[in-house]
Amino acid sequence: MSKRVYIFDTTLRDGEQVPGCQLNTEEKIIVAKALEDLGVDVIEAGFPISSPGDFNSVVEISKAVKEPIICALTRAKELDIDSAVQALKYAKRKRIHTGIGSSDVHIEHKLRTTRDKVIEQGVAAVKYARRFVDDVEFFCEDAGRADIAFLAKMVEAVIAAGATVVNIPDTTGYTLPWQFGERIKYLMENVKNVDKAIISAHCHNDLGLATANAVAAIMNGARQVECTINGIGERAGNTSLEEVAMILKSHPSLGLETGINTKKLVPVSHLVSTLMKMPVQANKAIVGRNAFAHSSGIHQDGFLKHRENYEIIDPVDVGADSSSIVLTARSGRAALNHRLANIGFMVTKEKLETIYKYFLDVADKRKQINDEDLIEIMKEVGLA
Repeated sequence: MSKRVYIFDTTLRDGEQVPGCQLNTEEKIIVAKALEDLGVDVIEAGFPISSPGDFNSVVEISKAVKEPIICALTRAKELDIDSAVQALKYAKRKRIHTGIGSSDVHIEHKLRTTRDKVIEQGVAAVKYARRFVDDVEFFCEDAGRADIAFLAKMVEAVIAAGATVVNIPDTTGYTLPWQFGERIKYLMENVKNVDKAIISAHCHNDLGLATANAVAAIMNGARQVECTINGIGERAGNTSLEEVAMILKSHPSLGLETGINTKKLVPVSHLVSTLMKMPVQANKAIVGRNAFAHSSGIHQDGFLKHRENYEIIDPVDVGADSSSIVLTARSGRAALNHRLANIGFMVTKEKLETIYKYFLDVADKRKQINDEDLIEIMKEVGLA
């Protein structure tokens, strides 16, 4: 089995579905070029039939981007596929992403049809799309809640019809990692023609498990992960691109790799956050402002002695600024001494003890101590 995991970025499609985070075409092109520079394999540029703006964005992104595959989303309808074909006209490498619901919940209560008709419609959509492009991805919507035997039947049918990639979405973020992994494993072992297509994982974060589920899928044979920058997306979001990339990089024993230039992760995160006006939570893994910040005295002391005591990732590897020592009332003498030295104060152990007592009094009254505060403290103790 291939050791290459393909990164399918849907920041500009699923990610843009966040209320209030819509981008205009010019902004989408800026993000698409940044994603190309980052090294993603596929950019899902939009849902062409949904609006004239989305159609135009797919057209313009297709013109602007050269290396990644440009993907357009459709429902399993000829009218949708025709729109995608037109929107992808200028793409150097193009993919149509079509599909339909696979769970009984969707079949009965959304589509109001039958299992047989769903497969029939899905197969017809793949065959129709293959008339125009060689690369067709099929999504089995709500696969996380689908009957597994029926799901396998659907996957086998659409691969036979010409699907090159089959997307297994945990649309509602319902499954647990071991459950989602077992689903992928079942498909790998029970779909006769599974070797003719790439199995993809598209996980949502409703229970905070999107990244864990995506990794479970990879470990069981999926070789494409659908994700977004900063994990943005519908409801609670999608699998976080930066988390998947760094999980695989941080665990070389897995023998898996992506084409992501990880040193560009933080800059791209900041770009998307700024353009979409959606702040990244401070404690967000990899790209949050506190991801490499240390404020506990015990942690600070250990970090200053040896970075890897408390950091498994070098901030340089993700394009972040250097690690930071944040001074609070929880900080210890080692951190205080380190910060004093950074601003030019070299003190003895005896003097440090005096300074530290005064520092704690000030720190108890303030949430955080900055360099200006330290200078003020040094003046108060007569050392500046």
